Amino acid sequence: MRKVIGIGETVLDIVFKNGQPICAVPGGSAFNAVISLGRSGVNATFIAETGNDRVGRFIIDFLKDNGVNADNINVFPDSKSPVSLAFLDEENNADYLFYKDHPHDRPEFVYPEVNADDIIIFGSFFSVNPVVRPQVAAFLEYARERGAILYYDVNYRSSYKDDIMKITPNLIENLEYADIVRGSSDDFSILYRMPDAHRVYTSEISFYCKKFICTNGAEPIRVWAENGFGKAYDVPKSDHVVSTIGAGDNFNAGFIYGLIENDIRKADIERGLSEDRWDRCVARGRQFSAESCKDIYNYVSKEFGEGLKKR
Repeated sequence: MRKVIGIGETVLDIVFKNGQPICAVPGGSAFNAVISLGRSGVNATFIAETGNDRVGRFIIDFLKDNGVNADNINVFPDSKSPVSLAFLDEENNADYLFYKDHPHDRPEFVYPEVNADDIIIFGSFFSVNPVVRPQVAAFLEYARERGAILYYDVNYRSSYKDDIMKITPNLIENLEYADIVRGSSDDFSILYRMPDAHRVYTSEISFYCKKFICTNGAEPIRVWAENGFGKAYDVPKSDHVVSTIGAGDNFNAGFIYGLIENDIRKADIERGLSEDRWDRCVARGRQFSAESCKDIYNYVSKEFGEGLKKR
């Protein structure tokens, strides 16, 4: 059975609305995606670090309770788990503050078994952070050698804009590792000062990775690939948006669910996906993303996941 392996940060997201905290939920970009996949019946594993505290134990239990293997969580004995404050505006879009206390921030990951056509999801600042880069790069190299599909979510926040020069070599290396790259217009406005997705693809991405997805909030999703393929996908309008915090993460989850559902293997990706296969995977991405926006939490609902299991 193919599996999805996420690698990234874990945080406790404390969500504010109108200046008041309204909930606290485990989060992190790749974390949110694997929770949604676990809820949907996908064989999922997560590699991460957390503190040896109440929050860390809560996060590990949360992974297990949602069907995600937590054997590869590295627990720091003398540090606190990271916390994120997410402030929702009138349109329920979030602005973030991050707090982290890891004085010994050099985890030694124990790799899970990786097999051909397993899918690795990685990204955000965690994947380019110079402090943990040797361990992350070693895992990505191992996964590539084992024939896994590498899905890279750029997910670069404005809070790290002063680090761009420092992390650029790691960013480029991630693009080279990736079989599929997904990012948002906000990411590329920060990294390249280029919100135009096609210009980003032609000038910054295509040399390293041919398959590129750019999301832009409620605006159309843009996809480019080899042989001149390009397509825009409308984002369905919704009157029931409660929070957009996990929208991009859950697009990733849905797209990856589509890769597995349609039996898309690494060899298929290397040959080039047909328009129909792009359509099917993007449709799942939109579906998961829309579902996650219906509630304050960062993932699809358990009911939604159970519905997919029954298909």
